[in-house]
Amino acid sequence: MKNNPLLQRLVTLVCIMALLLAGTAPLHASMVGTDQLILSEQAQVDRAQLLATLERDDVRQQLTAMGVDPSEAAQRVARMTDQEVRELNERIEDMPVGSASVLGVVALVFIVFIITDAIGATDIFPFVRPVN
Repeated sequence: MKNNPLLQRLVTLVCIMALLLAGTAPLHASMVGTDQLILSEQAQVDRAQLLATLERDDVRQQLTAMGVDPSEAAQRVARMTDQEVRELNERIEDMPVGSASVLGVVALVFIVFIITDAIGATDIFPFVRPVN
């Protein structure tokens, strides 16, 4: 079998073109606005604040009394969207200070768990049937 110089040149040309096209893939870059940075940082602060609330002993006791594992609650908060965390923190801030606040936080987290069970995202409570 003889080497075909035309075939070798064609294969070489195809390989060179493939390497050139792969190396020059289009890049998309844009400026990041100040408002986007602020929202991103605020979301991290909100999430840390909510996790700190869940770490309090009185909140952990209430969660345990309601049958919710506190470590699982922290994992669920970590998986929440930034908007959900922001709304939850706003509700917590609107509640009065004191023991009612702790009970309100626990009740709110419990309701969030029930809702996520109902939409089928989790399966924590056996008495909740998913919508699907």
